Amino acid sequence: MTEPLRLGIAGLGTVGVGVVKIIRQKANLLAMRTGRPIEIVAVSARSQGKDRGVALSDYAWEDDPVALAKRDDIDVFVELMGGHEGAAKDATEAALATGKDVVTANKALLAHYGHELALMAEDAGHVIRFEAAVAGGIPVIKSLTEGLAGNDISRVMGVMNGTCNYILTRMQSSGLPYEDVFAEADKLGYLEADPNLDVGGIDAGHKLALLASIAFGSKVNFDAVALEGIGQISIQDITLAAGMGYRIKLLGVAQKTGRGLEQRMTPCLVPEHSPLGQLEGGTNMVVLEGDNVGQIVLRGAGAGEGPTASAVLSDILDIARGTRISTFGQPAKTLDTIPAAQSQTPAPFYIRLSLIDKPGSLAKVAAALGNSGVSIDRLRQQDHSGDHAQVIIVTHKTARQELDIALSEIENTGVVSGTPVALRIETV
Repeated sequence: MTEPLRLGIAGLGTVGVGVVKIIRQKANLLAMRTGRPIEIVAVSARSQGKDRGVALSDYAWEDDPVALAKRDDIDVFVELMGGHEGAAKDATEAALATGKDVVTANKALLAHYGHELALMAEDAGHVIRFEAAVAGGIPVIKSLTEGLAGNDISRVMGVMNGTCNYILTRMQSSGLPYEDVFAEADKLGYLEADPNLDVGGIDAGHKLALLASIAFGSKVNFDAVALEGIGQISIQDITLAAGMGYRIKLLGVAQKTGRGLEQRMTPCLVPEHSPLGQLEGGTNMVVLEGDNVGQIVLRGAGAGEGPTASAVLSDILDIARGTRISTFGQPAKTLDTIPAAQSQTPAPFYIRLSLIDKPGSLAKVAAALGNSGVSIDRLRQQDHSGDHAQVIIVTHKTARQELDIALSEIENTGVVSGTPVALRIETV
């Protein structure tokens, strides 16, 4: 009989418990699909006594995940703890150093240390698999490293944080302000312990950096991802965008241009009838564009016990079958250091500002834009509120750097109240 693949699982939260359930419930199916049994040998978590709704008494317990990673009776270390420092990093390094393959759902760890860990794994003849780290149950890593391996990828784009998409679509459907929907999402348990990881774009930025590395053969460079959260988006922005035929999404885009590798995770306006524009709730979507295949759209659950555990299992099953793929789709030592783009691809922008209602105010705004070479396509003045009027401007294509200079000048004119909101209008 073929020897079983023996697992040590560190982290028994939602995803870890989901993995245990699948292995317990579908042991025969998994064995038939891989040609060998999949067995859990040992587990580790913060609290042994916690009721997790699944039997764990059959498995050895380790209080220390590093000790689990070093056990001689496991073949694969499954890291589901999260966090890019401390136990997750130490245990992953220990697993690789003692001859284990690694499966992880930890996008933060790989976004910060992915190249270093990939070199360590590949030098020792081991693999790190991380399908569950990006877009939950959507097989986007496998699509890039296997299904689309014969393509030069021109652009990776997508909605990669379900919490942000839930907040933005809920604002639109309910008419509630950001603060109310944020509180609702928190009550439903959708937010990370540090909510800024979600609404600040950090979580999604980690995912984008990983996809960009695979797509463009580059070393992971999370520090080069331009990040902007959704906290400044008002219900008024949602409504005004809809009136122009757009939806607002926290959109990640990575593309290689003559200026370098452009990576940004920012709120954008997208056409309401596009696949991204129609994406509702906590669902994720990733769009991949290649020279041979054209555009591929992948849509599905971006989080949750079942979808994320399913992605973890897909990596475990590949290892059980003997599939060996470099961490980022090609040997880590061949990944390029691609300079970060110093300027973003020009695009039209939506601008909302609160204009003080006095003679010459609008002329000063137009002059500030013109001084920076920003051309106005459309301008609309909304209802007055006291001595202020909301003004909406849509620009022709412009560089974000030029627009930022113009917005700074506008703020210094003394004719606007508060900080203007500027959102890119993305072509999808």
